[in-house]
Parts: sequence; C-alpha cells; structure tokens
Amino acid sequence: MERALHPVNARLDDHLPADHKLSQVYRVGAGLTGLLLVVFGVLGLIDQIGFFDTGGDTVLALNTNGALSVLSICIGALLFFGMVVGGTFASTVNIVLGVLFIASGFVNLALLDTGLNFLAFRIQNVLFSFVVGVMLMWFGMYGRVGSALSHDNPYWRARHPEQAAREDRARRVQGRSPVMHGRCP
Repeated sequence: MERALHPVNARLDDHLPADHKLSQVYRVGAGLTGLLLVVFGVLGLIDQIGFFDTGGDTVLALNTNGALSVLSICIGALLFFGMVVGGTFASTVNIVLGVLFIASGFVNLALLDTGLNFLAFRIQNVLFSFVVGVMLMWFGMYGRVGSALSHDNPYWRARHPEQAAREDRARRVQGRSPVMHGRCP
C-alpha cells in the first residue's frame, strides 16, 4: 500500500514548501476537473432524468442519466479531496483517475450501441472521457515524469539518490569556501 501511495519514495511535502508550484498544479488540476464533474452531475440530477434511462437526455452537450450524474459527483468529490490534501496524493489521484477516464472511454466506446450501455454514453461522452483523462494525467504527471526534470525536483532526487547526494555535498563545499574569481590569495 505504501508503494501505491508513494511510488517513487518521495513525499512532496517533505522536500518542498506546501505552496510549491508542483503542489499547486496538482491541486488546480484536481479542483478544476472536480468542479466540472460536480457541475455536470448536479445539472443532470436537477433534470430528474431516470437513473438508468438511455433516452438521450443531455446536459452541457453530453448525454447523461441519473447513474452517470451520481458517478460524476462522486468522482468530482474524490478530486476535491485530492485538491484539499494536495502534494503527491493529489498527483497520484489525478494520474489514477486519468487512466480510469481513458479506460472508461474505450469500454464505453465498445458498449455504445449495445444494451449494456447503462451510463447512456454517446460518442461525445467518449471523447469527453478521453479529453478529461489526458488532462488529469497531464496535471498529475507535471513535474513528476520527464527527461528534463530539474535536479532540485523531489521526484528526480528520489530516482537519482546517489547523484543528488553528490550535488548536495558539492553545494555544501562551495558554500564553505568562497570563490576567488581569478584573484590570487
């Protein structure tokens, strides 16, 4: 379980202040996406659409029913929780839900014209699912993966502990001995 919560053995809050830009990106991504999903779900419930109705009722240009509205509110609430907690937790929630949104898009694409389409998905819902999935993954992976992470990034440091330790030692040595800038002592 610890490995799932902290996959690279780096806790953002241990290395950076709470208002660091990485945590802010994770929080903003979770909060905005959560708000979008909650608004969609509430508007779907206000229309009093049947729970498993597949009749083609739309909210915000997306097909919906009561089940999809409730599911959207629950996922939006989970994203809000991630926003409140912030840090690595918010990043992980964004990534996991992003992958689930993309998987949902593929599953519901396969179920579009079948009797198993109990969430009343249409092609616009599938595309929305793909877009939200990619957006959540981008917000979650920002500053966490990539070949050009800065060396003060907690995720880079967790993946390269020996090099990070060497750089820390070099910084400490440089801090103690002033640079002479071409002057002879």
